[in-house]
Amino acid sequence: MTLPTIAVTMGDGAGVGPEVIVAALLEPEIAQACRAVVIGDATRLEQAARILGRSVEIVRVDSPEQAEPAEGRIAVIDLDLLPPDLPWGELSPAAGDAAFHYVRVACELANEGRIHAICTAPLNKEALQRGGHAYPGHTELLADLTHTPEVSMMLTTPTLRVIHVTTHIGLVDAIERIEPGLVERTIRRGHAAMVAAGIPEPRIGVCAINPHAGEHGLFGHGEEEAKINPAVERVRADGVDARGALPADTLFFLAARGDYDLVVAMYHDQGHGPIKVLGIEAGVNITVGLPVMRTSVDHGTAFDIAGTGTADPRSMVEAMRQAIALSGGARTAR
Repeated sequence: MTLPTIAVTMGDGAGVGPEVIVAALLEPEIAQACRAVVIGDATRLEQAARILGRSVEIVRVDSPEQAEPAEGRIAVIDLDLLPPDLPWGELSPAAGDAAFHYVRVACELANEGRIHAICTAPLNKEALQRGGHAYPGHTELLADLTHTPEVSMMLTTPTLRVIHVTTHIGLVDAIERIEPGLVERTIRRGHAAMVAAGIPEPRIGVCAINPHAGEHGLFGHGEEEAKINPAVERVRADGVDARGALPADTLFFLAARGDYDLVVAMYHDQGHGPIKVLGIEAGVNITVGLPVMRTSVDHGTAFDIAGTGTADPRSMVEAMRQAIALSGGARTAR
């Protein structure tokens, strides 16, 4: 049995990613629990460490196998893509292009079976696109680079977990896309992720689309009966403890107090709103369905505070904890 190997992508180098990575990887509990290797730019990490006033040895390595766990040391596969004078907190096509290549290299390592999980620092979607990479965000980029036809976004806080049936599309388009097969696959992916996280029989609440779950036809056009309930019935027939479609406002209250282990949200804001109210500082974004587990901070690049040393690393620390836990804690890469 060996420590899990976690590839940590640096995200947009003009944002807070380098700072929160340095702070998180210097936490003794993280350093001792995994073999972490940053995919990024070593010079930028050194700049971030100086901004934070932290004493750290940045070690350039050629492979994750060379990343030896040690407190006070951070291993990095140095792609050396950023100009050394890259301004903090400014939109940069160069930083967007570099962020793409950090993820590309991590996915290549995942496809080769050399890492157990990927933990991503935030990228900036506009910078990514200006850098020549037309993806809506990390989730779609990771799916493409790992040749995965369908994935789900899961958000977690200490008090709430949410998996999404649809994410980065407009509300009208989301309602059109929701259908029983997609809902069923999302529930099953969520159930599998909960089991992997150590919850053997998770209680899953499935949101309705309409207010009051349609209230027997008073609201909407029967979407719950046509799009959601058949999926719930199918997974329940296989022993999955899923319930719904349930009114979203009541379901999130019940889940936050502990009645449910996971909520299935139908669209982006239905799931993101409660998560951000209840704990964005320690929130984690998990991509479920990839050949490798991926976790991420649940915040953006925070250009307004990048380079000031004031970024809160708690979400990055929790993302690393989740990556370690979802990797099985300790096992050997295939």
